[in-house]
Order: sequence, then C-alpha cells, then structure tokens
Amino acid sequence: MEQNDQQKIVREEYAKIAQNVSTSCCGSVKSNARAASIKVGYSEDELESIPDNANMGLGCGNPTALASISEGETVLDLGSGGGMDCFLAVQKVGPSGKVIGVDMTPEMVEKARQNAVKMGHANVEFRLGEIESLPVADSLVDVIISNCVINLSMCKDQVFQEAYRVLKKGGRIMISDVMLIGELPENVVKSVSAYVGCIAGAVKKEKYLQMIADAGFSDVRIIEETKIPAELWANDPMAEKIRKETGMTKGAGKSLFDSIASVKIFAQKK
Repeated sequence: MEQNDQQKIVREEYAKIAQNVSTSCCGSVKSNARAASIKVGYSEDELESIPDNANMGLGCGNPTALASISEGETVLDLGSGGGMDCFLAVQKVGPSGKVIGVDMTPEMVEKARQNAVKMGHANVEFRLGEIESLPVADSLVDVIISNCVINLSMCKDQVFQEAYRVLKKGGRIMISDVMLIGELPENVVKSVSAYVGCIAGAVKKEKYLQMIADAGFSDVRIIEETKIPAELWANDPMAEKIRKETGMTKGAGKSLFDSIASVKIFAQKK
C-alpha cells in the first residue's frame, strides 16, 4: 500500500468513527468506548471529567498518566482524535500552560474543537495536519504524548524526527502504541482492516525503539508492556472485519494476539 493510499483509507475510516457510524480498533464507538478506556488505564474520575464523545475507545494506553505533566507546560498530542488526552492534559498544565492536538482527519478536529468550546478551555488548540509534518514551530513543546496512532504511519522515522524538532531541549515524549513481539500472518499484514485496526502497521519493538534513538532522543525506554487480550478477537467488531477480509477463524486470534503488545515508551530530547 502506498503512503497516500494508506492515509486516505485511515482518514476515511476515522472520519466515520468521528461521526459515530463505524467501529474503532477497540470496539463499538457508542457502547464499548468507556469499558475499553478503563481496560487500558483510564480511571472513572478521568472519564467523568471529559465530554462523553471525546472518548471513542481508540487508545491502547493512558499516556497522560505517565508523562508527569506539570503546570505551565506546553503539551502536544499526536493524533488527538476527539481530544480525550488533550482534555486530561489541560487539567495538569493549568491556565498558564497550553495543549495542542494535531490530527489529519477534519471530522476529528472539528469534534475536538466543539468539545473544547463545551469545556470552556481557551488554552487547548486543535490543528489539522499530519504527524509526519507537524504544523508546529521548532522547540515549542515540553511534552509530546500519543495514543495508538504512530503505528498507523508508514513513515514512523519521520514522525520521530518531527517530534524531536518541535520539542524544547530537555523535552520528553510519552507514547502508548501497539508493537510486534512476534510475526504476523501474511494475509493480516496485507489486510486494510488490520491496518486501520492498529495491527498491520505495527513494527517490531526493537525497530520502533531504534527509530526513536535515530531521531536523536536519549534515555529511550519502555515504561510498561502489556499483552493485548486475545478475547478481543472474539468480541471486537473491527476483528470481525479482519476475519472477513483474511479468512481467519476466531480460533486463529490467539496466535495473532500473541504477536502484538501495548507498550508505553519514554524518551527525552538531549
């Protein structure tokens, strides 16, 4: 799949999610988003503090919980969706700080902006753009967070180079993402639904970490690693799409999920 084709497919699918007419990689947008978010590390209090439609169950972790965000800092969210992590981050930076969300899907950006108005946050801004070419000035940001988005990029090395560019000296990243800890079947690798569902675009953990280091980051380390529950294969609507596209059975899901993990990564700009 060419990069332009990949971006078009992902943008179209996530536009549907923003409009509540599709399913996420973690389940039904309408019914399962809250349960999925709690499963990956969000608290009930955190979910109560944000607009309901900011949470679409798209994450594979809670990067704001581990990023040690401080009052007055500037935070950038790569692939901000409906603004969920941005609205949690703004509670930490306070009125003297700033939060910027970047997403390539116009429908997501519009939803996030509407949510910001509802919340009354003047220091949260959502920008339309691609994480491989961030609409953000050099050395502006203290902290970068991202939640299950970088795996969707075909140019992950460029994402990390851009992250390094926009961070201040001493700035840091805290990323939740899906990575390979085994091998995916060839038919899954070629599946469009598996790509949109945050599986086929994942790379080996060692390669992922090396791309971060190659961008110039130091102290690159895994904070937490969690196996993705295989039962998702039986219950997730996106998994059903993948099964239809690849011809895989429900029983084959266990070996598939043995090959992927949710990982939280920290790194710092020298």
